[in-house]
Amino acid sequence: MRASRLISLLLLLQARGSMTAGELARELEVSERTVYRDVLALSAAGVPVYADRGRDGGYRLLGGYRTRLTGLTRDEAEALFLSGLPGPAGDMGLADAVAAAELKVLAALPPALRDAPARAGQRFHLDVPGWFRETPPPPWLTDLARAVWRDRVVELRYRRGDREVTRRVQPYGLVLKSGAWYLVGRVDDDTRTYRVDRVTGVEVTEESFARDEGFDLAGHWREQALSFLRTMLRAEATVRLSPAGLRRLRHLVDAPFVYDEVVAAAGEPDGQGWVIVRLPVESVEVAYHQLLGLGPEVEVLDPPALRRLFADAAGRFQALYR
Repeated sequence: MRASRLISLLLLLQARGSMTAGELARELEVSERTVYRDVLALSAAGVPVYADRGRDGGYRLLGGYRTRLTGLTRDEAEALFLSGLPGPAGDMGLADAVAAAELKVLAALPPALRDAPARAGQRFHLDVPGWFRETPPPPWLTDLARAVWRDRVVELRYRRGDREVTRRVQPYGLVLKSGAWYLVGRVDDDTRTYRVDRVTGVEVTEESFARDEGFDLAGHWREQALSFLRTMLRAEATVRLSPAGLRRLRHLVDAPFVYDEVVAAAGEPDGQGWVIVRLPVESVEVAYHQLLGLGPEVEVLDPPALRRLFADAAGRFQALYR
């Protein structure tokens, strides 16, 4: 445990240049007293850790000291080669860079761990696109990725409905979701999301922008995705579900949180084990096609329009199978 913490402390100083005892303690989730002891241990082992005194002081490594990756465990080395995404990296024009980086990391590993990439590749594979479709990367993805890396403003032409719009965008990041790429960027201090396969043209300008270092791309995407799903569910249906219908409902709703909320708010089962739930839905038409998959395991109680659709479907089924 302590050996792992010492390596983490060393790599933190190597990556950030200088850090105070308090900053190191927060990163390592230990006390400042433990940091002091660990720094002394590194110094005793010959690592040139230097303490700058004073208000703006901190710990740093002397003389551009660098450590090789000899402290990696087998699990860490194999996880490192799992972190690369060859397919998405290739889509963004980074396949050669990823391959070169892996070769350099491989060269830095001790001989006993150099089978890590082969072991990881034999055991795990990431297939990003959704089922039943294999779409090529959007034509402007490589240009947008280059602009994201270099913090360059882009002139973006974008297809919105039956018209094309032009926006001057500060490209903050790219997100791959269910096989589709999205660009997250700033337009006039407003953060917006664009689907990359609807981009019809990109001009990467020579103008740089100052990135907001506090912006959390992953956190922003989670909030936007959740907000988008909730805004889609503008209507509500009241249904009665059998135990089998309640179990199968999780495979029919679009958003996982819907099923969790429905189950949590479900009423007490009746004598047959059926429960009444209120289900957020996009529309009567969408709810009809989703719930029809439950067959006789669901009874629609409200709204009347949805109940009529099911009554009509039941009548047609009866006529077909009479």
